[in-house]
Amino acid sequence: MRFTVDDYAKTFKMSKEMIQNKLRTKRLNYIIEGGITYIIVPKSSLDETKQQEIAQPPKSSPSPQKTTVGMIIALYQKENQQLKLKIKELENKVDRLVNDKEQMLIAERERIKEIYTAKDEQLKNLLEVINTKLLLSQNTPVCDVDITSTPSVSPSLPNGTIELKRYLKFIGMGSEERKAVKRRFELSYGSDIRIIQKEGEFYVDLSKYDYTDFLS
Repeated sequence: MRFTVDDYAKTFKMSKEMIQNKLRTKRLNYIIEGGITYIIVPKSSLDETKQQEIAQPPKSSPSPQKTTVGMIIALYQKENQQLKLKIKELENKVDRLVNDKEQMLIAERERIKEIYTAKDEQLKNLLEVINTKLLLSQNTPVCDVDITSTPSVSPSLPNGTIELKRYLKFIGMGSEERKAVKRRFELSYGSDIRIIQKEGEFYVDLSKYDYTDFLS
C-alpha cells in the first residue's frame, strides 16, 4: 500500500515534520512519481483494525445547504413576527401611560372640585353671616369696645360694624388665615374706604361693604 505524505499523516496520526524527518533518514520506504512522494507500507505490517480503517471510504462532509426562496420567506416571516411582538409591547406601554395620565387628570379634577366646593361652602357661610349682621344692624348698632383700654371715650363706629378679629373667628377662620386677612387689611389701609381702623384695631362694616375679596 502506498500513501501520500498527507494521507500517511492522517492515517498514522503523525506530523508532517516527523514524516519528512523519517524520509530523510530513510526510516520509511518511499518512491517518487510525477514529483509526488509516495510512502510504501506493506499491508502485512498493518494490524486488522488499521486495515479496516483504511479500507473504509472517507466520510464526505455534508455539502452546505443551499439558500432557497422558501428559507428567505421563512426568515422574513420570523422577523416580521418578532416586530409584531415588539409593536404589541409598545402599544401596551402606550396604553398604560395614557391610562395613568387619565387617572392623574381625574384625581386632579376631583381635588380642584373639592377645593371649589370648600370655597363655595365658605362663601355661603360668609353670606349667611353678612345677612345676619345686616338684620342685626337694622335693630341695634353693633360696636366692639376693648374693655381693657382707657375707658375715657369709646370709639365712634357706624351701625353694623364689628371688630375684624372677632368677625373672622365667628366665620370659623383659623389663626393663620386670620393673620393673612389682617395683613391684607394693613396693606390696603388708607387706600380702601372699606377698611376702618380705630385705636389700632380694624373693623368691618357689613351693612355697607362686601369684604369677600379680602377673605379668599
